[in-house]
Amino acid sequence: MIARICGLLVYKSPTYVIVDAHGVGYRVFVPLTTFYELPDAGQPVTLNIHTHVKQDGINLFGFHASEERDIFQLLLAVNGIGPKLAINILSGIAAGDLLRAVSQGNLKRLVTIPGVGRKMAERIILELKDRVLKLGAQETMDRRLIKDSAPDILMEDALSALVNLGYKNQAAEDALTKVCREAPTGLTLDILLKSALKVLAG
Repeated sequence: MIARICGLLVYKSPTYVIVDAHGVGYRVFVPLTTFYELPDAGQPVTLNIHTHVKQDGINLFGFHASEERDIFQLLLAVNGIGPKLAINILSGIAAGDLLRAVSQGNLKRLVTIPGVGRKMAERIILELKDRVLKLGAQETMDRRLIKDSAPDILMEDALSALVNLGYKNQAAEDALTKVCREAPTGLTLDILLKSALKVLAG
């Protein structure tokens, strides 16, 4: 089972990356928090991996920090949460904020995450609260600016990422427009996504 990949980052997007390790290209699904930390394409990268084996294939899920992978695996232990929803949850809320919301039983915060309704939020708190309290981990991650010189492509990538996370197209567009109107200069993809997510969480 693959637990870690070190290699050359040959492609990156807000949802998955391709890492060339000794001539083999691995497709690895990542949350936005890891996407923010990625180097430019062509640079070496190391990802902590969760290998998910299913009937029709094997999927790899990668994380910049091993602690975030551990939280991802905690989420998989919740009845009704699969890898895709777990990745979306970690893209919609910082790992530290998730741990705090669960430990404090903050239902209101959890239901703001795309794909998490009230029943799912209640289940997450019920099944993970004791484990999270024992874990006692708080995530603090620095964010690296990612250069992007094409505003139209930037907006398209950001819109695509938000829609993939479960937001409606119009709501995502409105949030991105609001962010661009309030901060028209110096925007990068990670700043745009984080700002838009804050607007949507409103």
